[in-house]
Amino acid sequence: MSVRRLAEASVQPASFAFNRANAAAAKQWIKKYPKGREQSAIIPLLMIAQEQEGWVTKAAIETISDMLGMPRIRGLEVATFYTQYQLNPVGTRAHIQVCGTTPCMLRGSEALMDVCRSKIHHDQFHTNDKGTLSWEEVECLGACVNAPMVMVFKDTFEDLTPERLAEIIDLYDAGKGASVAPGPQNGRTGSEPASGLTTLKSEKAILKSTRDKEAKAATKAAQNAAPTATAAPAAQAPAAAAVAPSNASKPKTDAPETSPALKTPSATKVAPAAEKAASVSAPLHSAANANTAAPEVEKVAKQRNGPTAKAEPAAAFKAPETKAPAAKQAKPSLDDKNRPAGIDRPAAVDDLKLISGVGPKIEGILHTLGIFTFAQVAAWKKAEREWVDGYLSFQGRIERDDWVKQAKALAKGGVAEYIRVFGKKPV
Repeated sequence: MSVRRLAEASVQPASFAFNRANAAAAKQWIKKYPKGREQSAIIPLLMIAQEQEGWVTKAAIETISDMLGMPRIRGLEVATFYTQYQLNPVGTRAHIQVCGTTPCMLRGSEALMDVCRSKIHHDQFHTNDKGTLSWEEVECLGACVNAPMVMVFKDTFEDLTPERLAEIIDLYDAGKGASVAPGPQNGRTGSEPASGLTTLKSEKAILKSTRDKEAKAATKAAQNAAPTATAAPAAQAPAAAAVAPSNASKPKTDAPETSPALKTPSATKVAPAAEKAASVSAPLHSAANANTAAPEVEKVAKQRNGPTAKAEPAAAFKAPETKAPAAKQAKPSLDDKNRPAGIDRPAAVDDLKLISGVGPKIEGILHTLGIFTFAQVAAWKKAEREWVDGYLSFQGRIERDDWVKQAKALAKGGVAEYIRVFGKKPV
């Protein structure tokens, strides 16, 4: 899509306001949208402004954006995106849009554009000397079967020839555009074949009223013909005896539901209380029982659907991940003798997060235990490391990440010593 910009400031009006009729129409459009969605009315409101002014001005975009309570840049985005909005002044009497898409091009739209170049202006979006006419090439306008065609404001003129378009342009230039009938210009109706109808030339055959009349006429003719029908000759041979239907395909059953000897429903009604007392309540549903075969019927005890669990020896090897998880160990007591000694919060606190494996949350827990410096962590003994590991539920993470070695390097020379020892920056 080509870049679309607003017209030069020299041609932009200073302000914009809807006239009384269009202001009422704008309010009606805004009411069609639910509360909080009124900004969606910007598309019809911009169209109303274009119909009033002939084109969409910057003042109109800003006024409508303010009316809908939306940022002006949003209004500019909508106006510059849709090609239906004319952002520059157009002809006051006609702005001719010539369809240049494939069907119209094959039917001569280039010749129509040549007419516009000769009668209006060589370039698109420029008015003629009097400012009454302008033109542009557009994409498909939806009348391909009537190609080539043009659109003037909201009216389409189809089945055009260069000569006919020149006549239409002259009429609009003279202020007589209303006298031109829109639609096909070659005499055909709508989108009928150019050679005239070849099928369905009359609707009579497919109308319901026609079918009803024909049905009534046929019925009346049959009734009139019945009394005049002659009786069959007496000497006519007797008809063959009717053959009784065969019972070969009927199933043989003695079930009460299909027995012809029983007449149902019974005329004798049973009291609801007696019926309830004699009834047996339905068993509770069991998915396991429903999925089990009945041994007395299928002569086998098995599961109907789903995989069958196979019994395995008690000593069979099981992968560690399939074993039942061990019971979660309780946190060690804060009064345990192996708890590392804590200190009061010093003025300068080390950034314990430089130790790999220590995040903001773990650092906060260590602070509650009185651990604030790298030197404290570097001095932990094995029993103290195990106590902290258990308290944090780390399951050996302190040993794996080697907190003590990291803390010693950071306590000795900070980040530079850490890089020297481990060959990388602290995480």
